[in-house]
Amino acid sequence: MVKTNVMRMLSAAKIPFEVMEYPVDESDLSGIHIADQIGLPRAQVFKTLVAKGDKTGHLVFCIPCAEELELRHAASITGNKKIEMVHVKDLLGLTGYIRGGCSPIGMKKKFPTYVDESALTFERITVSAGVRGAQLLLNTAELLQFTQAKTAALTVK
Repeated sequence: MVKTNVMRMLSAAKIPFEVMEYPVDESDLSGIHIADQIGLPRAQVFKTLVAKGDKTGHLVFCIPCAEELELRHAASITGNKKIEMVHVKDLLGLTGYIRGGCSPIGMKKKFPTYVDESALTFERITVSAGVRGAQLLLNTAELLQFTQAKTAALTVK
């Protein structure tokens, strides 16, 4: 596997990670499919979502792959009246990543980042390596510190 920008940034920060590669299925880019491919519990595999708040602008959310972002609650937590998801067609220009390969690390611009508090129940979680076909398993606390992320309850219960 070619070293991605995400991997280079983590290596430069001396944050250890394990690359977990999986075969890409263009017909199913879901995190659930990825979790099944890499053999980890769905609760431990996090997907990265990008949204735009009416007051704060763009925001990044990392939640377990089988869950859905609770938009009203996320808006409240982030100081917005409402937030809406960024359209897939706008993702590459905004973040430098495509759907299925979006990582909270190494976006074109630094956006406020929020990670679902369930991540704290795991010593390590996975996030995208910045490309389809690879997840990075890394220490949860180090990820939170590196991305300057806040934790909160973000998913629909």
